Amino acid sequence: MRLDPPRPREGTGTRTASTRTGADIGTSTGTSTGTGTSTGTGISTSTAVGTTLPGNQLAAGAARRFLRAALADWTSQGLPEAAAFAEQVVDDAILLVSELVTNAVIHAGTTVDVLCRLETRAETRAEAAAEAFGDSGSREPGLVIEVSDQYPARVLRGDDRPDPGDHREGGRGLQLVAALSDAWGISYRRDRKTVWYRLDLTGPPPPAGGEEPPPPAGSEGREEPLRRDLRAAAILAPAPAGSARKADSDWINRGSLSFLAEASDLLAGQLDEDNVAVLATQLLVPRLADWCAVWLYGTGGRPRLSSVWHGAEHRIDGLRAVLEKSPPPPGLRSGTRLGGAMPWPWPATDDRWEHGGALAVPLVAAGRWHGTLLLGRTGLLGLPGEVVGLVEDFGRRVALAVDTARQYARQAMISTVLQRGLLPPAAGRIPGVDHAVVYEPTAGDWVGGDFYDLFPAGDGRWCFALGDVCGNGPEAASLTGIARPVLRLLAREGYGVPDVLDRLNKALADEAATALIGETGDWEGGQARFLSLLYGEIVPYATGRGARCTLASAGHPLPLVLTPDGRVREAARPQMLLGIGDDTRYDCESFDLTPGETLLCVTDGVTERRRGHRQFDDDDGLAAALGGCVGLNAVAVAERIRRAVHEYDDAPPADDLALLVLQAV
Repeated sequence: MRLDPPRPREGTGTRTASTRTGADIGTSTGTSTGTGTSTGTGISTSTAVGTTLPGNQLAAGAARRFLRAALADWTSQGLPEAAAFAEQVVDDAILLVSELVTNAVIHAGTTVDVLCRLETRAETRAEAAAEAFGDSGSREPGLVIEVSDQYPARVLRGDDRPDPGDHREGGRGLQLVAALSDAWGISYRRDRKTVWYRLDLTGPPPPAGGEEPPPPAGSEGREEPLRRDLRAAAILAPAPAGSARKADSDWINRGSLSFLAEASDLLAGQLDEDNVAVLATQLLVPRLADWCAVWLYGTGGRPRLSSVWHGAEHRIDGLRAVLEKSPPPPGLRSGTRLGGAMPWPWPATDDRWEHGGALAVPLVAAGRWHGTLLLGRTGLLGLPGEVVGLVEDFGRRVALAVDTARQYARQAMISTVLQRGLLPPAAGRIPGVDHAVVYEPTAGDWVGGDFYDLFPAGDGRWCFALGDVCGNGPEAASLTGIARPVLRLLAREGYGVPDVLDRLNKALADEAATALIGETGDWEGGQARFLSLLYGEIVPYATGRGARCTLASAGHPLPLVLTPDGRVREAARPQMLLGIGDDTRYDCESFDLTPGETLLCVTDGVTERRRGHRQFDDDDGLAAALGGCVGLNAVAVAERIRRAVHEYDDAPPADDLALLVLQAV
């Protein structure tokens, strides 16, 4: 039988704790979602979601994100009880789950199960069941969180036992639960310990709590992930527009740590500096300020007003116009302290009666000024000291997020430039031969480990290559940067296919030896510098009907030839990888590519595409796919093979994919 957590008597104003042995209070052993309504037992309607977290230092942050996502999801569903998610309830719930998960990781060292339940008002029989716990009052909606570990995973002895006076991280969990929750308890089972707490959802809901804030001016077309984060920001720090704020000191004492932790999670997820600015302004307004703006300093230190937000949306345009006239200078500092807040003139908008205190917070990270955060608060009191300290701490997190976003942007630009340099220019038309190329680096890779080339080598010869570097990333790119220019140089010097491979192999072997001598390859994650390559040359006949093809495969998937009657044959034999040793010698195969015949060259991203324990080329799967391409031109053949590779499994390809099609016409 499932027992609901006990609750205080109506009107007593006290908090209740219980310890039960053997009672199942409902824990989660995996990610689950459920909704149940009781009509005969009297148990209240509840919506529950659960997750299992690893027992490491990442668990607390994951628990905060899980709970925030659950609250945001229930709010977006329009559940009546979710409308009562007031600021204090959200702050307390997130702070407590973070502390309890931290305690479980430190003291139990096991995986942690977190269950979050949203309870509606209990039916009449539920009230009767509540009498068993000594509660004669009516049952209010509530938010129940349960944190379970596989206790005891290790025995605490001597110095490992928590000292009641110990204030280190991990020692505050139950103290905070007792102080902040409306009811709480501990359940022990043979292989599990669960700590639960309940927060009553009472009182009128805030008018704007949980609603997705309107997009800021100029943010049309921003990514959906940013919109989701803005909704989370509204749940994290909502405040009803036009209503009196609760005491700053009370909120800072109870919720500032949770606010900063959640703000860090949201900001760290942004890889665009303007998205960081948008989130920063909406996290502060209206929680800590009535308006906020973020200036960012670009190349040369020239300021740019990235985001402006005001609690009253109709004032945003006027505020932006005023702020753009007087940008804060780069290098702004408060005395000798970097990142310290300083007073700032109140912007003279058309609302002459509106006045208050304004601050400028330099956004400094790693010794660099990335921008300035401006914020203002109406009223005679302005911004008290405890709020100033919190804003400075928040500003440091914004600066780190901007710095990270800019580093990512620089890396992405370098990657794009280098990858563009590693790709060959567009090849011209080969007389009597059509061609098509498919090149798809693995999604998210810095650059691809596969490469291709097709170029004229003089005397009516056209040379082609399809290679696959062992590994990926910068080392793979460096090897590609060696192979392609050497191939072109040797081919245009008139060397035949075997001589080109012999000399390229020696160049790669020498380069690998140089890297080892210089210890440039001796670092964590270093990769072997080998290369598989299919290289050949094609000479069109003077009649324009067909061509003579000469090629060799060095450790590469063998090329296939498709005849007009649907037969498929291999066009080369396997030989040693390039770069293994400098004494390897290569030979070649020559054949006629007659009109209507198609030569298909692929990398192992095609042949080794996996689906469970099988690969795409098992049982001659590639030959079968090519056999179905009779009558198609080169472009259609390339697209048919590419689509077959992608459709072989639902998961996206895990390796670079490249293929080259040559067809005599």
